[in-house]
Amino acid sequence: MNVSFTKNKSNILRVRLSRGDFQSASEVVRDALRLHQIYRARVIEELREEIMKGWDGSTSKRKVSDIVQAKKQSSS
Repeated sequence: MNVSFTKNKSNILRVRLSRGDFQSASEVVRDALRLHQIYRARVIEELREEIMKGWDGSTSKRKVSDIVQAKKQSSS
């Protein structure tokens, strides 16, 4: 498999290798992919929890336009 990196990512790889954190670029990539899997699983779980809060919560009496308007006013 061939993978291309930006200069910035290549520099990160070089630094990790020069510090002795990893023995090869492959180890760095494997670690990054493992951490990404953990992060992604956590994000998905948090989204599911928030969705369930919405489903289990009370029904709002406000119209969508009222909610949008309130959000616009709070952002100003």
